[in-house]
Amino acid sequence: MSAEITNLSLHDVAVALTNGDVSSVEVTDACLARMEKLNPVLDCAAEILTDQARSDAQAADEKRKTTGNPAPLLGVPLAHKDMYYRAGRKSGCGSKIRENFVPDHTSTALSRLDDAGALDIARLNMVEFALGITGHNDVVPTPKNPWNTGHITGGSSSGSASSVSARIVYGALGSDTGGSIRVPAAACGLVGMKPTYGRVSRYGAMPLSHSLDTIGPLTRTVKDNALMMRAIAGQDENDTTSSALPVPNYMDNIDGGIKGLKVGIPENYFYDDTDSNVERLVRESLNILEAQGAILVPVKMPDTIAESNALCGLMTTTEGVGIHQDWLKNRWHEYGEQTRNRFAPGFLMPAIQYLEALNGRAKILADFAAAVFDHVDVLHTPVIPIPLPTSAEAGNAQSENFFAMTNLLGRCTRPINYLGLPGISVPCGFTGPNLPVSFQLVGRPFDEQTLYRAAQAYEAATDWTSKSPDL
Repeated sequence: MSAEITNLSLHDVAVALTNGDVSSVEVTDACLARMEKLNPVLDCAAEILTDQARSDAQAADEKRKTTGNPAPLLGVPLAHKDMYYRAGRKSGCGSKIRENFVPDHTSTALSRLDDAGALDIARLNMVEFALGITGHNDVVPTPKNPWNTGHITGGSSSGSASSVSARIVYGALGSDTGGSIRVPAAACGLVGMKPTYGRVSRYGAMPLSHSLDTIGPLTRTVKDNALMMRAIAGQDENDTTSSALPVPNYMDNIDGGIKGLKVGIPENYFYDDTDSNVERLVRESLNILEAQGAILVPVKMPDTIAESNALCGLMTTTEGVGIHQDWLKNRWHEYGEQTRNRFAPGFLMPAIQYLEALNGRAKILADFAAAVFDHVDVLHTPVIPIPLPTSAEAGNAQSENFFAMTNLLGRCTRPINYLGLPGISVPCGFTGPNLPVSFQLVGRPFDEQTLYRAAQAYEAATDWTSKSPDL
């Protein structure tokens, strides 16, 4: 029964709990047992909160008996990237520097999941200070990919992707500054949503780049993702960058189909340097969307799309150094080599270049919107344009191919962060020895709902999300 429980999707386990088919204690014990078994293999968890999880599960079962309208995620076990602060609980941020940091406040995203009834059963490992796209970490354990432990999970939400893919928990929060939700979701065969900048409050989440950081869920299915996003999205008085726009119920019309939806196929940039096997699988997903009624429309990317990739990296390192400058000056040796190397250019960046990157966003976004959204409803692209590198390749920063590899890994995701647009990663197949491949759908600002509907139409016509790693 334990294996059957953990193989359920978040949506299905929430229904099972509501119907009384299973208790939260049973579900939580099944998840904890799987985590105890697999964490020594996968290194996905920084801390398993066993006693608290069981206590919270018992409380959820009691609450369900006494309320006629239980919260939508009541009793569902989740776990989150170790950068979301919970008052009185350690938050290490994947680092040595903060290994004993205990915050005095709780992140809004966690509080909203608490309000939705979800359980928080573990702190999940991550890339050091969320700065790295491969998933490698020099100072705490590097999570492994459940599909193929010899290959990367992607980063920086590495433990989130590993634990959800391994059917340990039903969903996890990640963060996305240049691809850190979509890349690990793609690498581990999951659905990952990077919402519009400002859609989800970042209060109480470790910052990296205040102009780029976004928060979103990694889940096994599209509906799972929509349920988590509905819980965490919305304005927050503690985060002045959060949007006051109303948040729709993302489950509304999610099965409404995509007949007549215009899907853009980029004629340039996104398929440049894409591996032929990856490209084949990504383009095959277009056939499925077309069969569901979508209209495929070629679109030409503006010349500034490549510039957006570089500007995202510039802003990340510059703003990151602004946050880390005291530690980088006084505790340099406590950072891992890759993190030090990534931060270093931020000290040398001329202020004028940073300001140009910041001030140029509105014009570049307007050009992109005119080229894309004047003609189509969503843009369809690869997520990771190459087969997943090995873990050994990701750990060798001295390799002559290392920079080229890391640049390619985020080539399709970084521009979307710079533009502040929503993007969702959707599984669409495998290359080589169990190496997942995904496509990305990019939407208009604050139109996550259309992305969910399009992704659900594809998922319902395929069986990728029914597959699970052999662990």
